[in-house]
Amino acid sequence: MELKEKLVSSFMAFENTVDVDSSVHDIRIDAMKAFEAQGFPHKKLEAWKYTSLKSILKHDFSVFPKENEALDYKDIKKYFIHDIDAYKIIFVDGKYSSHLSATTHDGIDVCLMSSALAKPKYKVIIDNYFNKIATKDGLSSLNTAFSAEGAYIHIPKNKVVEKPIQIIHFSTGNEAALMLQPRNLIVVDENSHVQIIERHQSLTENPVLTNSVTEIFANKRAIVDYYKIQNDKQSASLIDNTFVNQKQESIAKVHTFSFGGKLTRNNLNFYQNGERIDSTMKGITIIGDKQHVDHNTLVHHIEPNCESHQDYKGIFDANSTGVFNGKVVVEKEAQKTNAFQANNNILVSDKATINTKPQLEIFADDVRCTHGCTIGQLDESAMFYLRSRGIPEKEARGLLMFAFSNNVLDSVKIPEIKSRITKLIAQKLGVNIGFDL
Repeated sequence: MELKEKLVSSFMAFENTVDVDSSVHDIRIDAMKAFEAQGFPHKKLEAWKYTSLKSILKHDFSVFPKENEALDYKDIKKYFIHDIDAYKIIFVDGKYSSHLSATTHDGIDVCLMSSALAKPKYKVIIDNYFNKIATKDGLSSLNTAFSAEGAYIHIPKNKVVEKPIQIIHFSTGNEAALMLQPRNLIVVDENSHVQIIERHQSLTENPVLTNSVTEIFANKRAIVDYYKIQNDKQSASLIDNTFVNQKQESIAKVHTFSFGGKLTRNNLNFYQNGERIDSTMKGITIIGDKQHVDHNTLVHHIEPNCESHQDYKGIFDANSTGVFNGKVVVEKEAQKTNAFQANNNILVSDKATINTKPQLEIFADDVRCTHGCTIGQLDESAMFYLRSRGIPEKEARGLLMFAFSNNVLDSVKIPEIKSRITKLIAQKLGVNIGFDL
């Protein structure tokens, strides 16, 4: 049985076992109908022209994983940003792990999506925000249909969350092949500030496909600082759908660090609904072997006097493939928009591939919008300079590539994240950088 047929046939059984509000039942039924009509994306779709899911969908994925033994913290500690105090929402094979987590309801809600979907006290937030900005494409609809568990974060107005929130999904290999569909809802009210770190991590070589949807709402003057660390095993694939809705004078930043996994597709969409909004989307991709990373971004400028900044750096080795498809849309009313978009890439191997397509659609006449991309190799004159100072070739190449990606790290606000990413970059480049940031 093909995966699509398996999912469709499993839906009603799943629907009957999950405790959610009646309005959510209706949303999920409509979403399954949308997925049944559209199915999985394919290369005939313009947005998926350079990314095929065929090799992934051939696996016989388990949709409902079995219960497994609890993980010991000592075995997974290295996957946490463990040198900071943080709230933690931890899932193991799609199920919440209470003994690994540290949630709270003390002035803020850092808890589970399953509770929010079922309990009346969360109904107002669910009615106003759940599934309001996620697109109705096949994959997002599939996630909506099976939405049962994930992170639920609500920060009331005038709150500064004193420590970051870590959301980590582990897959144990308890199934021969596993499909996970986490659903996250993050609502940050007026004048509030939160930092969030997200990671998906396999612990074995068994195939894993994660189809994740995250809806983020940054209300007036809210600040959302979001970090995605993607350094999974090469048996794991991730389709990450993130939607950000911003209100007046809010600031939202999403940093994406893509180093691991077989196939990673990041669909990142920002919608600016207010004036004096600032949106930032930055990423570093360093891959090799036959890895594939696809960044598909959208910033929709709807009202005037707003800014957006996109800066994606890619380093591609061996037979790896990179894709960047970035779009900035400026509506007629969005005068005084300042939009910047850049995608710069280094091909270390002559077998590596990058497909890049920065796009601007501008309907306003008083704007400052720039976009561009570069594809090249390391600067030979810079290499000669470093070699002439006694630096071995391997280290010289590593230092140049580190410098190439460094400006993305400059905007990282959590020192421990910056230090961790620095070390991951050094590891991926195979050099000892010799310092921490």
